[in-house]
Amino acid sequence: MAEPHPVDEILPAPRLAALGLQHVLVMYAGAVAVPLIISGALGLTPDQRALLINADLLACGLATLVQAIGFPGVGIRLPVMMGVTFASVAPMLAMAGAAKAGGATGTQALLSIYGAVIGAGIFALLVAPLIGRLLRFFPPVVTGTIITVIGISLMRIGVGWAEGPLTVVQIVDGAAKVVPNPNRDALDGLAMALFVLLVILGINKFAKGFVSNIAVLAGIVIGGIVATITGKMSFADVARASYFDVVYPFQFGMPSFQIVPILTMCIVMIVVMIESTGMFLAIGEMTDRKITPEDLTKGLRADGIGTIIGGIFNTFPYTSFSQNVGLVGVTGIRSRYVAVAGGVILVILGFIPKLAALVGSVPVEVLGGAGIVMFGMVSATGIRILGQVDFATRRHNLFVVAVSIGFGLIPLVAPNLFKNFPGELKPLLDSGIILASIAAVLLNAFFNGMGSEEEAERELVKAAHSAEA
Repeated sequence: MAEPHPVDEILPAPRLAALGLQHVLVMYAGAVAVPLIISGALGLTPDQRALLINADLLACGLATLVQAIGFPGVGIRLPVMMGVTFASVAPMLAMAGAAKAGGATGTQALLSIYGAVIGAGIFALLVAPLIGRLLRFFPPVVTGTIITVIGISLMRIGVGWAEGPLTVVQIVDGAAKVVPNPNRDALDGLAMALFVLLVILGINKFAKGFVSNIAVLAGIVIGGIVATITGKMSFADVARASYFDVVYPFQFGMPSFQIVPILTMCIVMIVVMIESTGMFLAIGEMTDRKITPEDLTKGLRADGIGTIIGGIFNTFPYTSFSQNVGLVGVTGIRSRYVAVAGGVILVILGFIPKLAALVGSVPVEVLGGAGIVMFGMVSATGIRILGQVDFATRRHNLFVVAVSIGFGLIPLVAPNLFKNFPGELKPLLDSGIILASIAAVLLNAFFNGMGSEEEAERELVKAAHSAEA
């Protein structure tokens, strides 16, 4: 009887659980970042924020199980962990801003986001077989530029966390009211963010192996401990939270389906699926399993299924996490059942509101130090990919990068530039990621034409290896 491929090897349960937990710890900080960003932007209550975190962990686990176990026609069946993509953050914030400008509450704004997420998931399912033909439109000069802009767009969130919360609850005339934070940019808050940043850098400098891989999570934990000692972290919400609760579909209400937000999120999903394709090809090389076009289609369908699960279970779009792909290379463990174990752990964590409340209670200044690292690393990954681009003999690539990043920065440096455009276009025009993606694809096609699918695949594998290194 032939030995199973290492990808299909089922390890002993204790080792499987330990390795699965290792994958969860590596991705945890990145996994919960998006719910924290969105809940903060929408002004959700602590209970609603905890619900978003629980929903996210549950959907992470379910999407990972679909991807790693595999079902007929769906799932790459490789050691892939799934999490919310940062590429969706800026468009979702723009959608939320447009909804709130129209008089919607925070939860109503969430419903328009969920409608767009579900629509984009269905779109991903339908176009998954065609993505291979789109690779030629996304060479490293395009993907590197887009990923760089994603990181730059997110950096304002990390810096905003370091400044402190925008609002606080105060007792005014005997009633609790939300008022602007009078202590925003206080030196002690900025010092806390700087402390967490230095802890993360120190761990990366002096720690090795697994500890180095969880530097961001370790920095947040240490920052939380210091915040507790100094009286800046309250556990009141943790005390009120239950030990177990169930996240159920459409807990915030039925999604609102609007054409422009759906189209915006579909563009995001194309970018996400191209990135996933590179990750799948790279991890196929790392695990010594040849990835066929049919395998790619199954993996991308799982991205779509995961995103639909996200919209149904009150969370966001999903993709493979590059840090976990890097962990496969570090550990040398190729079994997909390690990812299955990680998925099970994430599902379990999704039913523990107390843990979500604990994460939600971490002061934003602590998250600020971690956010600067996390979001800066996104940009650094894009810059690393751009390092492979030929700027010497193909000087037009400079124009592709320069103009595309310029478009991507418009919502940051001139947020009122498009104020006279129709309000329905706000989710498109207020997202630097969408503007940069469209500009990069069009400019690359204009200056460089379209290469072959084979050449695009080779370049994508190199870019993916660079991103997870």
